Amino acid sequence: MTAPAVIQHGTIESDVPARLDRLPWSRFHTLVVVALGVTWILDGLEVTLAGSVSGALKESPVLKFTNTEIGLAGAAYIAGAVLGAVFFGWLTDRLGRKKLFTITVLVYLSATAATAFSWNVASFIAFRFLTGMGIGGEYAAINSTIQELIPARMRGWTDLVINGSFWVGAALGALGAIVLLDPAVIDPEKGWRLAFFIGAVLGLVILILRQWIPESPRWLISHGHPERALAIVCEIEERCSFVPQADEAFTLTRLRPRPAIPLAEVFRALFVVHRDRALVGLALMLSQAFFYNAIFFTYALILTDFYGVPSQKIGWFILPFAAGNFLGPVLLGRLFDTLGRRPMIAATYALSGLLLAGTGFLFQQDLLTAAQLTLCWSVVFFFASAAASSAYLTVSETFPVEMRALAIALFYAVGTGAGGIAGPWLFGILIDTGSRNSVFGGYLLGAALMLAAAVIAARFAIQAERKPLETVARPLNAVD
Repeated sequence: MTAPAVIQHGTIESDVPARLDRLPWSRFHTLVVVALGVTWILDGLEVTLAGSVSGALKESPVLKFTNTEIGLAGAAYIAGAVLGAVFFGWLTDRLGRKKLFTITVLVYLSATAATAFSWNVASFIAFRFLTGMGIGGEYAAINSTIQELIPARMRGWTDLVINGSFWVGAALGALGAIVLLDPAVIDPEKGWRLAFFIGAVLGLVILILRQWIPESPRWLISHGHPERALAIVCEIEERCSFVPQADEAFTLTRLRPRPAIPLAEVFRALFVVHRDRALVGLALMLSQAFFYNAIFFTYALILTDFYGVPSQKIGWFILPFAAGNFLGPVLLGRLFDTLGRRPMIAATYALSGLLLAGTGFLFQQDLLTAAQLTLCWSVVFFFASAAASSAYLTVSETFPVEMRALAIALFYAVGTGAGGIAGPWLFGILIDTGSRNSVFGGYLLGAALMLAAAVIAARFAIQAERKPLETVARPLNAVD
């Protein structure tokens, strides 16, 4: 067993990253995926509930939402996620992964429970904003932790499946809405309020599960705690029932730890040293955020306004939509580790854009029933879900460990702030016109953004498959 050693001038060398990457898959890794990856289930649950209850909110004798106000509520959720990602992402790099993924889930479960007690439009929007802050903070803390604990050879597939689990939450939200918005079961005014408690209950379960997840050893060595990092790795090996070979040799990582990285150095790394990676990350995040939030946040409005689907039936249309989205990353994810990141990212983005344009044309020509439109979306998002998941994979693995959480947060914030806030707002306005031509124009904009991102990925995406994080992105504290 190789112990980290202080060499000189505060420099350490450690075999911790190499030991983490060579571990076999075990119950420990499954626990990491479940306890941390469930964040995407929460996000899917929140987004689906917000979409599914939109009809009930419009019919509520207390709130009386308009389509534009529903779009604003969706935008407030995204705005909260943007600000939460940046603030909590900055803290995650400074204070540690474990501390922050505990704080962010507490923010989330408190705010989503409070949403159930909204007394007017303003309070509902405020609570959605705070819920978004918790979820946004989760993205930064959780993505960085997962990347740093999962072995390199299966990092791509694992990350895609975890991000795709958003749609497990979407299915749960749809099922919950089917029951809780059925007037034969419960008063719809109470039903939509109870629906938001689903997320709060899940948040409590997550909080308990996360007590068994350790701090990231990679973060610990970068902040000058090699002994704690080594102890955690030894504990993980024991939990994996893995017995290291006495003569096993590892690639050593040499670092000069610092408690924090100046923001000027972070921005230099982002936009000077790694500007090509920054371009890829921004393009992927912005396009998928507009694509997803514009379509999914307003899908219930399309069904109610153009097809006359009752609000309590929306959940049935979300289920096949969610199935296609979840199966995409599960079935395509391994190709990102075998064929490689660059060809798979480019292919999934391009296919998503082309299929969106085709589906939008059929909608514009009024050639689809509500069920047929849902089937088309299931096919479109089979590829789009893998594409969107690869955006999070890209921005979380292609930047150094000392700034990983903040990098995730910044790209999420810029991409989602531009694409995610504008999308629901714009589509809410387009749907209010009652014109299929107007909505089709919005779909074409989303398709163009995805195709542009595909071109950028094909040219500049990093081939990070099966490589250690320290090889993909040299640590800022690295010493030659």
